[in-house]
Amino acid sequence: MDFEDKLVTVNERLKQARIGVAIEVHGGRLKLRATLPPKPTSTKDRPWQQRIAIGSPANLAGLRAAEKEAKLVGALLASKEFTWTRYLKPDGGQDNGPSCGVWVQQFEAHYLSNGGKETTWKGDYVKVFKQLSQDAPLTVDTLQAVILKTEPNSKSRVRACMACGALAKFAELEFDAKPLRGNYSPSRVGPRNLPEDAVIAKCREELTNRAWQWVYGMMATYGLRNHECFRLDLDDFPVVRVLENTKTGSREVWPCYPEWAEQWQLKDSLLPPIRLDRTNDKVGHSVTAYLSPKLPFKPYDLRHAWAVRTLEFGWPDALSAQQMGHSLEVHNRTYQRWISLRHHQRVYDLLVNRPDRPRPPGGRSQEAEIRSQEKVTE
Repeated sequence: MDFEDKLVTVNERLKQARIGVAIEVHGGRLKLRATLPPKPTSTKDRPWQQRIAIGSPANLAGLRAAEKEAKLVGALLASKEFTWTRYLKPDGGQDNGPSCGVWVQQFEAHYLSNGGKETTWKGDYVKVFKQLSQDAPLTVDTLQAVILKTEPNSKSRVRACMACGALAKFAELEFDAKPLRGNYSPSRVGPRNLPEDAVIAKCREELTNRAWQWVYGMMATYGLRNHECFRLDLDDFPVVRVLENTKTGSREVWPCYPEWAEQWQLKDSLLPPIRLDRTNDKVGHSVTAYLSPKLPFKPYDLRHAWAVRTLEFGWPDALSAQQMGHSLEVHNRTYQRWISLRHHQRVYDLLVNRPDRPRPPGGRSQEAEIRSQEKVTE
């Protein structure tokens, strides 16, 4: 019987005996899981599911020792005599187990095997975890130090809290990163003066490089992120499909304006000769580096302008959000504050002047009003 089968057998034996303790494998070591009272350093006041690091290796010999320890813990819990003294180090912590590097490797495998995207892993998690000393033990102090290196109330602080909090949860460290997060959110960033559509079209014409002109046109017409222009499928043009190896994965996007898609011949892709075997961040940075000096606005404003334009077209915000590759909550939080009086008036004019809009009771139809005016002029 191999180790995995033996582990199942032992846990079944403990369950049938109503020990109330199970054995799990974490980082090549065995741990006990049970409903345990709070540690002396915990702020909680009630028992909850916790794990005990007992230092036994994940092999058959370690499993035999772990079963004995599980029975001892079960007996102490049943007699209400359990304390953490036996399992805590003098400084109040448990055995740290594997190093930071090992924990990160195991967390990566766990993250990807549970549906996480490799692009998100590289873009968000790796940026944080590379600050860890790979050979050092993974502790709460280590994770907190990485977070505190970032600027307070910044996007990088939010990213660090997210990544370190997820790693702590995976490694079963009692660490809450939320108090360190600060008050950053996208909605706190001041609204920009988005370029008018006429300005967007004019700036495109002023670009002399046809390949970069095509990239610019795709960003303006489809609201794409910088790097997404290089990871597209145009088989169903004018609908374009953003490929899986992007920040938020595969999705379809419709043009807004469709006239730009045709007039600018966006079906005929013409990519600048940049290296595409790099991360999405670096590909996107190449776009910013080329276009920024040539525009009176930020290249990313093309995406923002697309989002607000879809409102003027009357697109449901749920569809706009999906085509942009983010949640409806993020979409509304980010873009509702960008809507100016000009946008309200344009949408009002479109809706009020449409032929099929409801009319007040007893009022004349628009056609009748026009006929009346014609008679007066006669």
